[in-house]
Amino acid sequence: MLRIEGLQVRLGDREILKGVDLEIHEGEVHILFGPNGSGKTSLLMTLMGYPQYRVTAGKIMFKGIDITHMPVHERARLGMGMSYQRPPTIHGLKTRDMISICAGNGEQDVEALASQVNMADFLNRDLNAGFSGGEIKRSELLQLMAQNPDLLLFDEPESGVDMENIALIGNTIASLLERSSTGLNDTCRKRSHPGRRKMGLIITHTGYILNYVPADRGQVLFDGVIACRGNPQEIFQTISRSGYKECIECMM
Repeated sequence: MLRIEGLQVRLGDREILKGVDLEIHEGEVHILFGPNGSGKTSLLMTLMGYPQYRVTAGKIMFKGIDITHMPVHERARLGMGMSYQRPPTIHGLKTRDMISICAGNGEQDVEALASQVNMADFLNRDLNAGFSGGEIKRSELLQLMAQNPDLLLFDEPESGVDMENIALIGNTIASLLERSSTGLNDTCRKRSHPGRRKMGLIITHTGYILNYVPADRGQVLFDGVIACRGNPQEIFQTISRSGYKECIECMM
């Protein structure tokens, strides 16, 4: 469903992605690790089509369509959605109206969706105005719930979130990705969602999200390239124990 081939990207005069190859199949969730400045957020922004991230080589295929140079709104209509680490405050735009925009022509009960992430009291406030870190993350999730995309991109969903909100956010992401976060084994999880179609790519630093979202694959992005791939829990344990040193050594 998503295939990235030899992706090279420049931001201004700096090359930030230097040949990324990645495939996410239908129903899969991938975790993306990497130190600060390695290109993780740039990869997600490139996938969403932000024009300041200039593709100089390679291509991005989604649902069999070449979207390498497709504008943001067309990618969203095709079924891509993103939760941003630091989304903007938009004065004059009510949260309720933003949710309706995200829903498009879909028949969504805004009140019912908002109550699922404890956002009903925020619907008549300007988008993200005066919101705490956890409230901003819940606002982002509410927008994704309304949009209901096929590919969900999450940029550090646990960043800036207190322990009171992390479970709600983690469980909501698991639900969006048609996953169970209740500790079931792989066989039980697949049985609970036999027709699972949603795909996810999640950036994480803390690894907390792995407590709630069962992931299929892990990758480490280092210096603009994929350094290693494997079991996300094992990769995170290695990073927690030794930092990114072992990943870097694997590249050499």
